[in-house]
Amino acid sequence: MAKGDEELLRALLDPLVADNPLEFVLYAFPWGKKGTPLERFSGPRKWQRDGLIAMHEHILAMQQHDFDKAEDSMRVYKEAVASGRGIGKSAFVCWLTFWFMSCRIGGTVVISANTEAQLRTVTWGEMGKWHSLLLNRHWFELSATSIKPHKWFDKLVREDLQRGTKYYYAEAKLWSEENPDAYAGVHNPLGLFLIFDEASGIPPAIWTVSEGFFTEPVPDRYWLAFSNPRKGNGAFFECFHGDRDSWRTRNIDARTVEGTDKTVYEGIIKKYGEDSYEARVEVYGQFPAVGDDQFIGRDLVEAALKRGRYDDPSAPVIIGVDVARFGSDKTVIWVRQGRDRLAVRSYSGLDTMQVVGKVIEAMGEFSPALTVVDEGGLGAGVLDRLLEQRYRVRGVNFGSAADDAAWGNKRSEMWGMMKEWLKGASIGSGDSAEDRHFADDLVGPCYKVTSSGAIMLEAKDAMKKRGVASPDKADALAITFAYPVARLPQVAVVPTYRKVARSSHERSGNWMT
Repeated sequence: MAKGDEELLRALLDPLVADNPLEFVLYAFPWGKKGTPLERFSGPRKWQRDGLIAMHEHILAMQQHDFDKAEDSMRVYKEAVASGRGIGKSAFVCWLTFWFMSCRIGGTVVISANTEAQLRTVTWGEMGKWHSLLLNRHWFELSATSIKPHKWFDKLVREDLQRGTKYYYAEAKLWSEENPDAYAGVHNPLGLFLIFDEASGIPPAIWTVSEGFFTEPVPDRYWLAFSNPRKGNGAFFECFHGDRDSWRTRNIDARTVEGTDKTVYEGIIKKYGEDSYEARVEVYGQFPAVGDDQFIGRDLVEAALKRGRYDDPSAPVIIGVDVARFGSDKTVIWVRQGRDRLAVRSYSGLDTMQVVGKVIEAMGEFSPALTVVDEGGLGAGVLDRLLEQRYRVRGVNFGSAADDAAWGNKRSEMWGMMKEWLKGASIGSGDSAEDRHFADDLVGPCYKVTSSGAIMLEAKDAMKKRGVASPDKADALAITFAYPVARLPQVAVVPTYRKVARSSHERSGNWMT
């Protein structure tokens, strides 16, 4: 090996570069160098930098934890990016490919796209451009559908680095929806990187088979998916909804990306309208709006997320508790005061008494005028224990009859009241990831009109069958509207208990403290 290559190899395998994709990109390409296509650029765009930094943080976290004891959610780095057009997704894919080939020597990169034309013409065409700019481009041989080490470098890897090269390549991999098993991936102990370009068009069957790429318990496993969010369903959509706990997700408005022509995006908005499919997908990086059967519109939710707090001390504090029924569901405690969100807390894997303890903690912290518990399923045990201890609490059954015949059941009625409340509410928390998930909960359910003319909200089980996450946080907020609660006088009042409901029949009645 030539001295220059020996030094270059040492530099690229230095953890300061090898474990930091951003440092690799800055080091391996001629940013700002005159006479190159990058002479006017100082480095990646902000959204690209953020993605590279997040991968670096994941790598450090994996190194600092006992891998065998690491949570499943952190073992495989999974990120989905939905964006408007022209933000530099293909360039980002190329950088990650060359980082992995250069710094995870012996590893495998698999790249797929929605169509063969996209993969061969767009993605691999971009790969050729960045390969020509790569500092160590002479290590690799680029063909129409693959990147492999040159023979001399292949020999060096096997003999000097003692690493296998059978699966050392980057491949443009095609797929067939009729035969998804043919897409099955390799297993490489030296690492695997799977990238989906224009992922919205890749069918669910291919996503399912792709899970098999990551069954080897090795540290370097990455799965990234990029796309304009063209479909309001499918596997890419579910990365942001039903599977959102397994993916790091980002929605990128193309107008916020530096170096893009903003007049193009304004032209799309002007031509098709601010709320059009084209504007949402091509500019905002947002999925198409759900159809006419969507119960709560996203615009209503987004306005409530941005609205400032009211801080009304005379409004009663009400706590709603939605108790988890199934393994993937979460117990959620929502604390509301008038039009303000005070707190939202969610828990997984708690038994009945642990849930009781969390509810008591919230009641002690916020001194609610009323706490309401969903008494369906496991919630009945939570409610009974709280009543036994004489806490100010009531139960509500989602499936019971509504007070207003315009609604098909009590849950539908509570959601109807919540929808009206959202028009003037403040529900933002300052945590963008939490806000996004909560917004998805609120806009998730559809509705139908029964033969009697009543409005019936879609049930949780029906939502799960179409791949939409259970709206646990939204249900907990809706529970706070189960019963009317009077405004409080602005003086401290110590309640006296005149009656405590104990039986299921009494719990459904109207009782006062």
